[in-house]
Amino acid sequence: MSAQTATGHENADSRRWWALAVIAVAQLMIVLDVTIVNIALPSAQRDLGISDADRQWVITAYTLAFGGLLLLGGRLGDLFGRKRVFTVGLLGFAAASALGGSADGSAMLFGARALQGGFSALLAPSALGLLSTTFTDPRERSTAFGVFGAIAAGGSALGLILGGLLTEYLDWRWCLFVNVPIAAAAALAATGLLERDSAARGRRVRLDLPGALLGCGGLLAIVFGTSEAVTRTWGDGLVLGSLAAGLALLAVFVLVERRTTHPLLPLYIVADRNRGGAALSVGLAMIGMFGLFLFLTYYLQVIKHFSPVLSGVSFLPMTAAIVLSSTGFAARLMTRVPTRNLVCPGLLLAAAGMAWLTRMTVDGPWAGTVLPAELLLGSGMGLVFMPSMNLATLGVSPREAGAASATINSAQQVGGSFGTALLNTVAASATASFLATRIASSPVVRAQATVHGYVVANWVSTGVLLLAALIAFRVIDHRPAPTVTTVGPGEAHAGASATVPAEPRREP
Repeated sequence: MSAQTATGHENADSRRWWALAVIAVAQLMIVLDVTIVNIALPSAQRDLGISDADRQWVITAYTLAFGGLLLLGGRLGDLFGRKRVFTVGLLGFAAASALGGSADGSAMLFGARALQGGFSALLAPSALGLLSTTFTDPRERSTAFGVFGAIAAGGSALGLILGGLLTEYLDWRWCLFVNVPIAAAAALAATGLLERDSAARGRRVRLDLPGALLGCGGLLAIVFGTSEAVTRTWGDGLVLGSLAAGLALLAVFVLVERRTTHPLLPLYIVADRNRGGAALSVGLAMIGMFGLFLFLTYYLQVIKHFSPVLSGVSFLPMTAAIVLSSTGFAARLMTRVPTRNLVCPGLLLAAAGMAWLTRMTVDGPWAGTVLPAELLLGSGMGLVFMPSMNLATLGVSPREAGAASATINSAQQVGGSFGTALLNTVAASATASFLATRIASSPVVRAQATVHGYVVANWVSTGVLLLAALIAFRVIDHRPAPTVTTVGPGEAHAGASATVPAEPRREP
């Protein structure tokens, strides 16, 4: 091999890993923004005079736009090129973050959050699609997805830490402003590091408008209904109507996609048992994760009186466990063992961690109650997210990688939204039932009732994670692709050979 060829190969290899860094930064920014604003919300509410009834829209505006537009965002990447859509998403996210940080009223903040969600819907599928098409070698792919999975699972905890630091030592607005330089720098780096994908070259761009309206409308209605269930009841007319409308729109969406020649979501992507099983596993796992973040944050700050910064720092052991599990174990084993041999044990470990968290009491020690649960959950989720995300895009043709990426992202978003509403309702009901059987309503009793509600919700989360493990075991049957030995030209005389993966099957 000549020095020129070697240098070219090394430059291409280095370029790929720098591209991974850009993609990882974008994904981290998306995940961080889901939780970083939660810590800043009380301060923003006081500063802008947002009512208690309206404060949820700081979160809901983001989740609505993000969850509702994911399918469209993924398909736009397939049609116009993922690098282009990725860069536009980064620049738009930076602008929306600057607008939100400069908000002088609730309407301006809600609008900025909706814009953030919309541009995130462009970013997330494009990021995962770029990762899938950039890393095709099984070993490189396992490493890249290990990093990506660790960020997807652990970024929320980092958001709590960063949100606490920025809110406590600077101002809540910096929880939004911090995105501006990060997104701008990532967009600049993307233009030079990311290869222009060939998804849209030489093809007439066609967008399935009926599918976009039906699919995005259905997801939007479901996310809205579950979000409203947090402040209303599951029997509320608006909640039931939104959920019913969402399911109906998605049912019609499936019928339309079966007949169109250029579908927004090719149905083979979700019909495949491995990709469908991966999406279900991730969606159900997100319910458990949101159970942890939702109630543990309140438990630490309201019951244990931790500061926002200390509350965020207390999640670090779980983040470390996710990174170690994802990059140290799952990435090494993904090319050697069946995928369900990682996902199922991961979900069982996460369920064990959630079950341990049911031991929490008002005066329980953090080291004996919270820490073991975080380590179990982190270790388990590291084994779940990375293999599932890899499986969601494995074997999909490059021109449809965005749609496949949007599917797994939609599962995360809908699962998280549904989990928040479901577990919040369960906890509130359990707390009310506890207080109904007590005569006294002292602060001690109210604290005990609140913790009792958290415990009951954690038991529900445990059951959901066990169900996810069962589904993964029954549905996912993917095994690492066999390898074939090839002999390079001019190398047969020396007996030199290279082992390469067999070409994955691609559906039409």
